[in-house]
Amino acid sequence: MTGRKTKTTSGTTSSGTASATPARTMGWVAFVGSGPGDPALLTVRAVDLLREADVVVTELPEHAGLVRTVLGLPEPRTVVDEDGNETTEAEGPELVDGGFGQDGQPLTHASRAKVVVKHAKRGMRVVRLMGGDPFLYASGPEEAQACAKAGIGFEIVPGISSVTAVPAYAGIPLTTKTNRDVAVVTCGERVDWSRFADDRTLVLLSAVGSISEIARALVEAGRPGTTPVAMTSTGTTTEQVTVRSTLDSIGADARAARMAPPAITVVGDVVDLREALSWFETKPLFGWRVLVPRTKEQAGSLTSRLRGYGAVPEEVPTISVEPPRNPQQMDKAVRGLVEGRYEWIAFTSVNAVKAVREKFEEYGLDARAFSGLKIAAVGEKTAAAIAAWGLRADLVPSGEQSAAGLLADWPPYDDVLDPINRVFLPRADIATENLVAGLIDLGWECDDVTAYRTVRATPPPAPTRDAIKSGKFDAVLFTSSSTVRNLVGIAGKPHTSTVIAVIGPATAKTAEEHGLRVDVMAPNPSVEELVEALADFGSARRSSLVEAGQPVTRPSERKASTRRKATSS
Repeated sequence: MTGRKTKTTSGTTSSGTASATPARTMGWVAFVGSGPGDPALLTVRAVDLLREADVVVTELPEHAGLVRTVLGLPEPRTVVDEDGNETTEAEGPELVDGGFGQDGQPLTHASRAKVVVKHAKRGMRVVRLMGGDPFLYASGPEEAQACAKAGIGFEIVPGISSVTAVPAYAGIPLTTKTNRDVAVVTCGERVDWSRFADDRTLVLLSAVGSISEIARALVEAGRPGTTPVAMTSTGTTTEQVTVRSTLDSIGADARAARMAPPAITVVGDVVDLREALSWFETKPLFGWRVLVPRTKEQAGSLTSRLRGYGAVPEEVPTISVEPPRNPQQMDKAVRGLVEGRYEWIAFTSVNAVKAVREKFEEYGLDARAFSGLKIAAVGEKTAAAIAAWGLRADLVPSGEQSAAGLLADWPPYDDVLDPINRVFLPRADIATENLVAGLIDLGWECDDVTAYRTVRATPPPAPTRDAIKSGKFDAVLFTSSSTVRNLVGIAGKPHTSTVIAVIGPATAKTAEEHGLRVDVMAPNPSVEELVEALADFGSARRSSLVEAGQPVTRPSERKASTRRKATSS
């Protein structure tokens, strides 16, 4: 990495001849701004450095989760050895709490600097993750000076400051063509508010606890009591809340809304533009807590799309994928594949691709064993998993991405063109027989092999189960009939106030059989269209509340008896 310094010392051997000792490499530090809270606001450089880091010195409690999110790392897990001793195992860089010391007390700037220097002197690549921007209302300058004094190379990676980001996420520009002046004020007892009696925009930091006194001082200094004010708490996150008021009323309004730090307050006529420019808090699913009954590995694109619409997705695995009880059938099929027994192999899930690939690795085989074999994939995601193996699917449904869609495009057996009439079909133990029956009707013989078992996952933690049954989730997305059955089995039935969204008719039928009222159904069986359908539902619901002059609330904030009649999208 650029910027690293090497310190070389020399010595003398016992025989008196000069000898160079091994070069000792000093570490290197990057002071990285993490922005105001939204992980998507990290810079490209910041993400690159986190990937290369040996040690990450955090500042805020949420930074550990942010690092895991950015790097795609699992949560730390507790391991118990044979003697009953517990240790915590975690992937990725070492995370060091730079906010608090071992005694639980907040670290001073000087103490944090010592932590950073200590790890750099061990030869580590250190990322000092800081809230906002390292050189704006932060301890970056002091800690960088400590590195310079210790002879440690460092880099400054600017971050997006909450001073500008939070108002932007609230739909409030800080300048306009007619008002170009902005003053940023860190609120405290020594501020002379008479200096801000003009009409320039004010951005107030740390103002939550004293906003009544600040507003009164600004009015006494000459600002009209009708001057617009907006206070935004936990900005850029899906917990963001904005209170729009005036200098005369902001104190009472902030108390009524129970506003709490961290918050940014904007004073000035620019606040009036929020009515037209509010874009974040008006997203279709803003703040909705959405239950996704899938594992993190399966839910990647789904949760990303949900976040794009402003939702707070929470994954709850409902199934666990395990090897088949009798592996001999799979062993025999793989040997047959290598020996040229099959004309086709049909993958009906990403898990099937994974199961066959693991079996190949067990036998020391690679993708070359597929030479001359035709490959079918039930959909684009399965085709992508095949491509990641270095293979290309010869057949992917042109229409519906399902077993039915695969059958619709599957060619009938031709005893002239097809030298072999057999298909290898590695599948789950609970897969339906429709695909096998359809292939037989087309003249093919099928080796329908259990490649993996899907078993019910362990129940989620008690708080999650309670949230499901008591209506604390705003919506739940079911992507298969098994997710319905398993979620109800391990966690209970979702509350009647929870919006139920399903991927297709079969899943809808299963949900209804379990006493659930389906509100949303994807027009086509894909997780992308399922999320879009839920977003359309949320947008229509929001519009109806606004048109009726009612406050915009989430489904979890309304009583079941007042819930709008369910409709399908």
